[in-house]
Amino acid sequence: MYPPAMRPTVMQTKYFGELPLAEDAKIEFPCGVPGFPDRRWFAAVRLPRTDPLVFLQSLEDSNLCFVTLPAAHADPDYRLQLSEEDLRRLNLPHSRQPTIGRDVQCLAVLAIREEGTTANLLAPLVINPKTMKAVQAVNSGAEYSHQCQLLQGAELCL
Repeated sequence: MYPPAMRPTVMQTKYFGELPLAEDAKIEFPCGVPGFPDRRWFAAVRLPRTDPLVFLQSLEDSNLCFVTLPAAHADPDYRLQLSEEDLRRLNLPHSRQPTIGRDVQCLAVLAIREEGTTANLLAPLVINPKTMKAVQAVNSGAEYSHQCQLLQGAELCL
């Protein structure tokens, strides 16, 4: 449950100003995000002008916002393989791997640099849309990189 002291109807962001926030849009990372263990609450911000980018905005720190991209946009053949621990954290059945788009959302964190933009396909952010629980999961099922170079001609508004 979202802490009572943090029940805003709007969220403050550094880059987009004040935005509306629906109660059911709050995403919880129960273990935090690597590098930010105390930041557990986020919201996905999608803007038509930057589609397909998803900005994962911290609800606890208006200065913290991850630029992400659905993993399938970085690699149309992307395959997710979650550990039993991550399946448990996401409240998903252990009997099968989740299907992206049906069971989970899968976002690759982008690194935007002068030499090019890369996507972290090795450790995507995985969200269970039914529970709004999320983890950054090491994809153990394939040989993905944390610095997958995006195509030069990609239609992204970066």
